[in-house]
Amino acid sequence: MKYFWTFFWVFLLSHMLTYIVGSIKSASYDFTVGTILAFGISIILFLIAAVMPKDKELNV
Repeated sequence: MKYFWTFFWVFLLSHMLTYIVGSIKSASYDFTVGTILAFGISIILFLIAAVMPKDKELNV
């Protein structure tokens, strides 16, 4: 479930970023660019989470 929500928020934020940057540059909005950017950022985030060490002494 964490992968779904991560991708969901990255998808929304990357499309927002694509729209805003496109508006500033007077370019048209492209859905494909935002989606490719969302997949790329999600994969990078998943890899960073997999590589980070886990804390074994977590007393919660």
